[in-house]
Amino acid sequence: MKWMIPLCLTATPALAQTCPEAPDHSARMSEILSELGKAQTEMAGRELSNGLWELWTDAPDATAQAMLDEGMSRRGVYDFLGARTVFSRLIDYCPDYAEGYNQRAFASFLSEDYEGALADLDRTLEIIPNHVGALSGKALTLIAMGRNEEGQAVLRAAVALNPWLSERALLDPPLGTEL
Repeated sequence: MKWMIPLCLTATPALAQTCPEAPDHSARMSEILSELGKAQTEMAGRELSNGLWELWTDAPDATAQAMLDEGMSRRGVYDFLGARTVFSRLIDYCPDYAEGYNQRAFASFLSEDYEGALADLDRTLEIIPNHVGALSGKALTLIAMGRNEEGQAVLRAAVALNPWLSERALLDPPLGTEL
């Protein structure tokens, strides 16, 4: 009978719940991106940007949401290693949920693990190509790596989607001064 306990413990992951498909917010994201281009004030732009974050951070189920929230909470108190560990668990559980990768990339960036951040940002953008947060994060990561020209190109792509990004201040030359 004692042999059954280890067997049950090793079988648990195989029997564990699997992550459902992430909610499809693509239509609402497209609407918000369109509205961002028409926003008249920075405040209106920020409100719309917050709407994008609400969509991106809408995890596939309660288990994934709890992991996302825990990881973001750990990152918020500068526990970057703990945050990355939780986000890695989220990614293992929900490999097609873009925000798991994006949030792990942010924790990696803050830890100055730019290569790790870049890989996760690329995966985020494979899943959601117009993820403005991942685009701006990729731009900042490339700039931090000394790849300024690439970073500027990615930043311009992000600002084209969301002209109210605060990172637009990093454009070189600044927006509206291009020849």
